[in-house]
This record gives sequence, C-alpha cells and structure tokens, in this order.
Amino acid sequence: MSKNRMIPFGYKMEHGEITTEPREVYAVVKIFDEYIAGKSLIDIANMMQVEDIPYHPLEKNQWNRNKVKRILENKKYLGTERYPQLVDKAKFDKVNEIKTKKATNLCIVPEDMKEIRNMAICADCRKRLFRNPNGTWDCKSYRCGRFMHRVTDQMIISAVLNMLNSAIANPCLIESGGELSIYTPNGNVTRQKNEIDRLLDSPNIDYERIKAEMIRLAEIKYDCCTYDDVVQKTQYLKKQLSDRKQLNKLDIDLLKSCAEHIAISHFASISLEMINGIKLINNTERKEVITDECNSNSCDEASSDI
Repeated sequence: MSKNRMIPFGYKMEHGEITTEPREVYAVVKIFDEYIAGKSLIDIANMMQVEDIPYHPLEKNQWNRNKVKRILENKKYLGTERYPQLVDKAKFDKVNEIKTKKATNLCIVPEDMKEIRNMAICADCRKRLFRNPNGTWDCKSYRCGRFMHRVTDQMIISAVLNMLNSAIANPCLIESGGELSIYTPNGNVTRQKNEIDRLLDSPNIDYERIKAEMIRLAEIKYDCCTYDDVVQKTQYLKKQLSDRKQLNKLDIDLLKSCAEHIAISHFASISLEMINGIKLINNTERKEVITDECNSNSCDEASSDI
C-alpha cells in the first residue's frame, strides 16, 4: 500500500467529506507557532517526533524538515470549499514573511564577507568554513564538527584588521628565512658531462646520440635546481605594506594580495596565513590558568613580614 498521503496533513475523509483530524490540527498550529517563535525546520521536525504524531498514519518517526516546510507552505490551511480553515491568514503570511527573509539572508552575503568566506578555513582540518545566515561561522567537516566557541563576522573582521595593522606597524613580523633559487650539481651531472665529452672526442661522432645525451644532461641539471620564492614573496609583502597608514577599516584588496587563508580554530583563535608562509595569530583562545602560588608558604611568609 502506498504511504503517500492522499489528503493533506491535518485532514481526514469521513462519510465522503474532508474534515479535520484533531491531533493533526494541533500539530499544524504548533508548527506554525513554533516557526514564528524562531524554531528552525529541523528543530520543529524533532519536536514532532517527540509529540508522537505521525505524518502518515501508517508510519511513525518519519518527520523531517521537508515535511515541516510542506505544511508551512500549504495554502489549503487557509480554507477552501473542500478544506476547513486551520490557520488564519495573518499567521500564514507571517510565516511566509519569515521564510522569505531567511531565504534572502541565505543568498545575499555582503561583498567583503564573500571574499572572507573564500579565504576562511578551519585551522584543524583545513576545510572551508561555513557561514551561517546569522553571521556566525562553523566547521561542518564530519571529522571536525562545530566550533566550541562562537565566531562571528565582526570577530573575524576585527582580528584580520588588527593583524594587518600589526604587520604594517612592524614589518619584521612578516620576515622569513627563505633562500633564493640555487643550483647545486651532483655526481650524475658530472658523469653525464663526461659522457658527452667522450662522445665529442670520438672519431665517428654520433650527433643524434650527443643531442639526446645533452637533453638528458639538461634534465639532470633541472632536477638539481631548488626553487624557493619565499624571499620574493616577502619582498612583495613589504612593498604592499610599506608606507601605509594604519587601517580604519578592512581593505579587502590588500588582504587578498597579502594572505592566502584566514584560519580559525575551534577555540576562536584566528590566524592570517600570509603568501610567504608566515602566520600571524590573533589569539582569543580560552585558557585556564592553574597556579599553586598560594599553596606554598610564600603567602604566609609574605604576610608575616608586614
């Protein structure tokens, strides 16, 4: 037998006519009231599970956010020729006003926050962070989980602004120990060069083979090269930040040119990972300070001297 409802939740067929189902009417009204009170769709679905009022009479424990949403959007609850009214128009309109506002908040993010969202990662799992509609941030990686402390847009903006200003005031903060590109030949290079010299000294020069051996030499030399652009990037950073005045508001273009990531930990520590690998940290972690200073005789001794 199909478990799809033929009659909307809240109604039943009796003597050939559609009438109300009291327990379900109670659930419909409660769903509307709880949504207006600020509950989320999933919270209301969980509440319905506890109420033990099945969405379908042949099932139990099958509420979900989509079914709650379907009820909130059903215009039949306003009353028609066939369906008795369950919800007044003012309440129905209020619910849909809230839904529209939430949908707008989900879709529209201030331009600056879009850029920050592109850069923000979890400091623990390195996955991209999720920005909630209310302007708070979370890690939603299944390996990591939600943040232990609340992180807001303003916290991130203030921390990043503070770190950029610190770098502007103290260029030494972005210094690195990188080295310029260097080439150090090894034994394979020497042997390959000797082989090419031997072929060139041969009475019967095999130009095709010499050509192949020279290409091979170039490959070996390339493998001996190490390229580290940290120094160049550090110089670029200094040029970007030099002669700048302290920022009164966050300069997104400057941020994008200087940093690769904004890393946020579960303990609300926010760090700025610069393009040259240097990490600036704005530490707001909660730490417990444990001291046994007064467990010794020092306090007693100090008081005895008074």
